[in-house]
Amino acid sequence: MEKFEPVISETIDHIIASSGLLKPEIALAIAFLLSIISSLFFEKKFKNSTFLIAVLGFISAFILLIPQFNDPQEGFFGMIRRDDFSIYGRMLILFASLVTGFFIQQHFKHKAIKRKIADVYSILLAASFGLSLLTITTNWLLVFISIETVSIASYVLVGYLSENKKQSEAAVKYVLFGSACAAMMLYGLSLLYGFTGNLDFTSAMHIQGLISAPKILCSVAILFLFAGIGFKLSFAPFHVWSPDVYEGAPTPITAFLSTVPKIAVMILFSRLCASWFETFFYFSELTFLLLVVIAIVTMVVGNFIALRQENMKRLMAYSSIGHTGFLLMAVLAFVQGNTDVLLFYMAVYVLMNLSAFLYIDYLESKIGDANIQSFMGLGKKLPFTFVGFSLIGISLIGLPPTAGFIGKFLIFSNVFELYSESSEFAYLLLLIVGAITTVVSLFYYLKIPLYAFLKENKSDSVIKETFTFQNCLAFLFCIAVVILGIFPSLLLSLLK
Repeated sequence: MEKFEPVISETIDHIIASSGLLKPEIALAIAFLLSIISSLFFEKKFKNSTFLIAVLGFISAFILLIPQFNDPQEGFFGMIRRDDFSIYGRMLILFASLVTGFFIQQHFKHKAIKRKIADVYSILLAASFGLSLLTITTNWLLVFISIETVSIASYVLVGYLSENKKQSEAAVKYVLFGSACAAMMLYGLSLLYGFTGNLDFTSAMHIQGLISAPKILCSVAILFLFAGIGFKLSFAPFHVWSPDVYEGAPTPITAFLSTVPKIAVMILFSRLCASWFETFFYFSELTFLLLVVIAIVTMVVGNFIALRQENMKRLMAYSSIGHTGFLLMAVLAFVQGNTDVLLFYMAVYVLMNLSAFLYIDYLESKIGDANIQSFMGLGKKLPFTFVGFSLIGISLIGLPPTAGFIGKFLIFSNVFELYSESSEFAYLLLLIVGAITTVVSLFYYLKIPLYAFLKENKSDSVIKETFTFQNCLAFLFCIAVVILGIFPSLLLSLLK
């Protein structure tokens, strides 16, 4: 026992010293515990107390991130790695989660539901905690724990508020498909650990183990690993759950699922590709090939199937899948050291996607559904809403003068630069498919102004525009998207 005393003492000292790296996560964990206590004991007397705790938790975590800039550190025996890239990612996650919290509060404000909404804020904090951890680790064990934390929280968010058979069916599909992908990922990780004896995917020992492993088994392990990552990113062919879940879940939950997990998993995926692309062995070529194929298939599937959608939430589900393809293209820029391209596109994507769902929720409350045909002639009755919604659609397409155009322009420019340097046909193919799918997206995003302003509504129903939280916040995001489209340096200068 005496032999182990110095080791135990050193280990405890290291853990205590490393805990300072997790101040934002500790703030979220404390807020999570307080929100549960508030929901159980104080919510009846002090309405919205749990919501306020969640808001303070997100704001506190955001503030605690600011002093960590320009101070890269490692902790917990290399399991946690903090750098500016992870800090920007966590800021986006916290911002989007905070907006989602307000979105949930406003959405259910005047609705009579059987379940306690206060519990949803606790789940939202837990999901944000898992996503935050995912951005600062390169350890496969912590990656899996973080992904499962987010997945379980997401299952509960979808199923907890289900009010009909359709929503319950969506929740069951989500759980079953997610469990299958998690099992595949865990099996792939067990193979990788068996080959390498190491769980840090950036370490030389891990990479050398992959090089020495049998190629067929190593390829199978990598494919299984991609299944788990693909489930959270919704890239093809692991996207099949998203349209049903997005349509069936309450709109604020759909906004969260289609936006926030993508940020964290994309940061993880970028780190993985950056560490593996630097090698000159076959699995780096395999990872590159998989990235290119997945990006192309995801853009094609997302954008072409979106053409046939009449429900806005299903349309946004396939839109989200299509944008995942562009995010995967941005990973190539990240691998070359252009971190700002990926971060800029993710920041703009958060603004565009949250704004779109805020508008959808507002229109659902006004007209009772989210079908595009229900928008006929409403442009004259709800001009403030549909002008903003149309601008968001233009930004999602990638047309000037919006930030969506700048984001896609930066991605295309970097991929074209890579093609010019290497003459690799894969880069050219990505550019061609990206351009074609951008043109295709014109036909479904422009349905919004087409139905709202150019088609007549024969209904005599009186619909008046009201300035609610949803459409006012969405319009603020819309203004931000336009400003960043005209002055992109306002954000790019911060990200460099």
